[in-house]
Amino acid sequence: MNSKPKTIEIDDSGTGDLVGDAFIGFHVIETGQLLFKEIPVNLYNDKNLSKGAPKKRILQVVKNGLEELGYNKDIDKIRLCRGDCFDMVRIYFEKNAIYYEPSVIDGILQTAVEAKFVTHLRNLGVRSKNLTIESGARRYFILFNWVYRDFPKREKYVKSGFKKWKSVWRERAIENYKKHKNSTYKKKRE
Repeated sequence: MNSKPKTIEIDDSGTGDLVGDAFIGFHVIETGQLLFKEIPVNLYNDKNLSKGAPKKRILQVVKNGLEELGYNKDIDKIRLCRGDCFDMVRIYFEKNAIYYEPSVIDGILQTAVEAKFVTHLRNLGVRSKNLTIESGARRYFILFNWVYRDFPKREKYVKSGFKKWKSVWRERAIENYKKHKNSTYKKKRE
């Protein structure tokens, strides 16, 4: 086993996005090694989200990822993203006296894990040229618009347990779908 100390960064992508699976990324700074783990979108439905299923799965994939990377508690360092998706990971680390640094992850890992998420979205069929690795409101609306354009077929890709999806955005998606469907139908008839 390699006994040289290493620093492992851990970051997420897609955990707060409307559509698709989420990803947990690992980066060994000294070697450049990258590792990704997927968190399925169905863990973000109402039933699973209320039971904390995404955070439980994230804890499991972090444990598995560290094992795969040969993490050595005595000599290695962990830099963990500050996102709340890692709440259970932080509790686990603290209970098991695993030292970590709460960090803002940028650079190689952030770019790589966001690119992994965007590739996943492209594989689902999101074709917008405006879709980038930048998270936030712009990406939210790109994904929302993609969902409503073919709502019956695309709702299965939505993290449907999110409160705002249930209280506001699902109804708007249905309304927009109906308008879009009607306008497309009219254009075809003309």
